[in-house]
Amino acid sequence: MDDTRDYAGLFLGDTPLLDVRAPVEFAKGAFPTASNLPLLDDDERHRVGIRYKQQGQQAAIDLGNELVSGRKKNARLDAWREWHRAHPDGYLYCFRGGLRSRTTQAWLDQAGVHVPLVVGGYKAMRRFLLDRLKHNLRHLPMVVLSGRTGCGKTRLIERLDDAVDLEGLAHHRGSAFGRRPAGQP
Repeated sequence: MDDTRDYAGLFLGDTPLLDVRAPVEFAKGAFPTASNLPLLDDDERHRVGIRYKQQGQQAAIDLGNELVSGRKKNARLDAWREWHRAHPDGYLYCFRGGLRSRTTQAWLDQAGVHVPLVVGGYKAMRRFLLDRLKHNLRHLPMVVLSGRTGCGKTRLIERLDDAVDLEGLAHHRGSAFGRRPAGQP
């Protein structure tokens, strides 16, 4: 497996993705097949970012290597190896497909495990999806169904062949008749 820019193939194939961004980044946006096993936790990322702004890239890299070393590094490597055992066809990425994903890949390679990268990372995959959505909105017929609460919109959507129930996909519970016991996700 080699690094890829085949974003359509990744999404259409439900390819397992190893997201090495910090948890705070993952919480702001993630893909359905992604698992978050970060190189740096939120605090470490924050500290490395400050070092980068104050002293430059090499100082930030040095701090990152200091913060993630010894047992902590081994624990993260173990988690990544376990993920790879469960998903041998997976790919890894960080925000831009840069230093964090390349560092993770290099550490894994040193441990005898090769996981290919998504070139451009989260940012490129997100841009791809937004561009495809924009293209499809211009070229595919679309109908938006709206109406008052309780008028049967969901029942109608369920009968249509090519319908997408956005509220259902989001497990939305805003309707007076559609409350979900688990709460609003």
